[in-house]
Amino acid sequence: MTIQSYFKGIIKHIIRDRQLLLLFIPCIIFYAVFRYGPLYGLIIAFKDYNVFAGIMASEWVGLKHFIKFFESPDFWKLFKNTLSLGFFSLIFSFPFPIILAVLLNEVRMLRLKKAIQTASYLPTFLSVVIISSMIIDFLSPNNGLINQAITLLGFESKYFLIDSNWFRPIYIISEIWTNTGYEAIIFLAAIAGISPTLYEAARVDGASRFRMMWHITLPGLLPTILIMFILKTGSMMRIGYEKVLLLYNSMTYDVADVFSTFVYRKGLLESNFSYGAAVGLFEALVAMVMLLSANQISKKLGGKGLW
Repeated sequence: MTIQSYFKGIIKHIIRDRQLLLLFIPCIIFYAVFRYGPLYGLIIAFKDYNVFAGIMASEWVGLKHFIKFFESPDFWKLFKNTLSLGFFSLIFSFPFPIILAVLLNEVRMLRLKKAIQTASYLPTFLSVVIISSMIIDFLSPNNGLINQAITLLGFESKYFLIDSNWFRPIYIISEIWTNTGYEAIIFLAAIAGISPTLYEAARVDGASRFRMMWHITLPGLLPTILIMFILKTGSMMRIGYEKVLLLYNSMTYDVADVFSTFVYRKGLLESNFSYGAAVGLFEALVAMVMLLSANQISKKLGGKGLW
């Protein structure tokens, strides 16, 4: 194939798919401006950034901030907390959307199905601030809903949010409650793509609904499950600082402080921009390694991956 024929093929595809490409332009602009554009600022992780001098005029220090972070007592604590919170969130929250989607697919009463779907989607549309405020109110030691129920059962009320043993369960349960309904949409769409003839053939052979779910629905979901698991694994270390910041306190720092909250404190509150950028870049590199590893493992075990 000559270069001329190659470019002719590209132009032909552009003309043929011009309408789809036009719809894709806002997505390209978004990623160019908000994802790839800010990558230029990562240079400050290798410099002693001075706001008044600018990025290029600031002194180059190489790996100074990375070495400082690796040698600090905060490193292993942050790494352990971030990995633990991300790992347990993945293990405990990942199956729930799959279970919800499979069970909803078995519901035959349309109104009940829509009601359950609506109720499960609602938390997704609430902001992190509202979700965190609700958690704090529910767990209030004085008049919180959870402590009222505990008191009625004859036990003493407990201030859960200052107990470091309870922080991770509270965070994971809130993640399950917030994301299950929204993520189930993807699996419901995958179920809708399974050929109805498979269910008809199984029904003719006398298969029960449980057998059809086990031998048709779940195998049909497997490619989607693998892809979602890879994506979840890649974001396991990328724990957003907002919810953690709103829920943790000085009593739970030992288990709640993660990379993102550390970057927020060092980079923004203490104006140590270079150090915060170095920590954030290290977190991103770890997440990339985990994503690549998960993709390779998925290809070896299931024969499918993202690429």
